[in-house]
Amino acid sequence: MLDHITFSVTDILRAKAFYDAALKPLGYRVVYEVTPQQSGGAHFMGYGDDRKPYFWIAAGDGLSGRFHVAFVARDRAAVDAFYHAALAAGGKDNGPPGLRPHYHANYYGAFVLDPEGHNMEAVCHLPE
Repeated sequence: MLDHITFSVTDILRAKAFYDAALKPLGYRVVYEVTPQQSGGAHFMGYGDDRKPYFWIAAGDGLSGRFHVAFVARDRAAVDAFYHAALAAGGKDNGPPGLRPHYHANYYGAFVLDPEGHNMEAVCHLPE
């Protein structure tokens, strides 16, 4: 349904350092950057894979309230790696890797709050 999502962060360099580390185990990286000169104002960074950016951050006022994004992980080991990399990059635990059978029997996810307090998740829906 969604092609991409963008949200503003108060400190683009701090957010970039966090997302570079947290998303690397999932195979995502900055694949496109738009400078303030190109956009006519904000600095944007788009994370994705070899196909395109799907997840964008932009310098701005940030968001009020908590925002939630779930990233696809290829397997449960990638969920675990995301969790540990995100914590090492300054994230805060919001639910360690594990099964969440209240969603469905194979829902394996991990939750971390980013530096601005947003809930970031990596999830694998495959059986072991």
